[in-house]
Amino acid sequence: MGRDRQQHQGIYTAPMDHAYRANMGGDNGNKGGARRAGFGPSYAPLEPEPLPAQQEDAASRIFAFVEDLFFMAKIQETGRKMNVKVEFVKNEKDLSDRLTSNGEEKPSLIIFDLNNANAKPLTLIPKLKSKLKKGTSIIGFLSHVQGDLKQKAHEVGCDMVLPRSAFSQNLPQLLRRHGASEAESSSQE
Repeated sequence: MGRDRQQHQGIYTAPMDHAYRANMGGDNGNKGGARRAGFGPSYAPLEPEPLPAQQEDAASRIFAFVEDLFFMAKIQETGRKMNVKVEFVKNEKDLSDRLTSNGEEKPSLIIFDLNNANAKPLTLIPKLKSKLKKGTSIIGFLSHVQGDLKQKAHEVGCDMVLPRSAFSQNLPQLLRRHGASEAESSSQE
């Protein structure tokens, strides 16, 4: 009855011919291949070119309020690959001390893990915004399900709030853009 009904309704029930996979360029066994059969090439964003190597004593232009060891390691490794110096700070006093040792140069970027309770990001961000003015961007990252925290971070002055995954994916571009000195960034435009 079922087969008879399917034939009358115009539903094709013959076994599928998998020869089309050979034409699509996928391998049927997919042994270690990055692509799945029948799908086009996967998109992997290109890593930006690293900046010219900086001197060891060069002032840092990027500071991060991050205590999560996974993200600290990720930021350090990406910074090393991009030739960008990133300094990790624990609190407002730590940042103030580092800024005074920087001389007159203001940071280009301050990164906040918005879940870092020790840094008190929602109270510290407005202070930094009023103190550092427009020359410094403040980027926060959080879990993608924390919509309320994202809204609050924008309200207190965070320039950009990203989910952790997007932050990780865009980290090389962010560090490259903000790690370049003023002279390098104006010559790139």
